[in-house]
Amino acid sequence: MPSIRLISEPPAALSHQIARLERELGARLFERTSRRVRLTPAGAAFLPAARQCLDAADRAAAEVAAAVGEIRGRLAVGLIPTVTAVDIPEALREFRERYPHVRISLRVGASDDLIDQVEHGALDVAFLGLPTTARPHGVAVHELARDRLVAVVAPDHPLATESTSDLRRLADEVFVDLPAGTAGRSQSDQAFAAAGLTRDVAFEVTTADYIARLVAPGLAIAMLPADYAPRLAGVVTIEVIDAPTRVEYVVWNAATRGPAASAFLGILDIPTSARRES
Repeated sequence: MPSIRLISEPPAALSHQIARLERELGARLFERTSRRVRLTPAGAAFLPAARQCLDAADRAAAEVAAAVGEIRGRLAVGLIPTVTAVDIPEALREFRERYPHVRISLRVGASDDLIDQVEHGALDVAFLGLPTTARPHGVAVHELARDRLVAVVAPDHPLATESTSDLRRLADEVFVDLPAGTAGRSQSDQAFAAAGLTRDVAFEVTTADYIARLVAPGLAIAMLPADYAPRLAGVVTIEVIDAPTRVEYVVWNAATRGPAASAFLGILDIPTSARRES
C-alpha cells in the first residue's frame, strides 16, 4: 500500500513524499499554482480512504498501548451548549490527570450533527439534548437525564413577576430560538403545535448564550432547559406548566470505540453495554 503519513515533515520532504505517492498511485493528487495548492478529482477521491487508514493506524496504536496498561490516542468529545447532566469540564480535567498522553479535542454543535459525527467516527463521544419524541440512531445510547423547559424573559417583561405561565399565554409573544429543524428547536415547536398554537419566532440564533443576549433587552422571550437557564445573567425564568421535556443522552460508536473513549465513559460511570440504536 502507498505510504500516506505525511505529517510533521519539512516542506521539501513533504513535497518529495507527495510526488512519490502520486507516482505510486499513478495520478496527480494536487494541482499546484504560484498562489495555491488544491486537490484534483483523484485527490478528492483518495482523501477519505487515506483518512480512514490514518484513523485505523491511530486506533491500532492505541489498542496496543492499552494492552500494556497505557491509555494513548485521541478523545474527541462533542456536546450541545446547554448540556447540564454532566459537568464536562470537570470530567475532562479528571480524564487529563489520569491519562495525560491522550489528545483531547472538544466540539460544540447541534445534536443531529453530533450524532452523525459519532456514527462516522469524527467524534468518539457526544452529549445531546432531544425531544421525548426522538432518539439517537446509528450509535450506542445512554440516557442521562430529563429536564423541562422554562420561559426566559427580560427583567422588565410583564411576565417577569409571574411564578408560572402556560403555552397559550406565551404564544402571543415574540420568540428567539435555535434554527428551525434542529433538535433544540423542535421540542418547543412540537409542544406549541400539539396545543394547537402558533408562535412568532422572529430571531434564530445558533447558541443559547446569544439567545439570552436578545432576551435581556426585551427583544424576545425564549424557552430553555430549566437546569441551564439559571446560568444566564440578566434574565428571569418562569415555570411553564405545560412545557415540553427534553432528554439528555450520551452517545458513542460501539464498533469503533477506542480505549480513550472507554476510559472517559468509565470516569462518568456510563455502562458501555448500551445497545446500538438502528
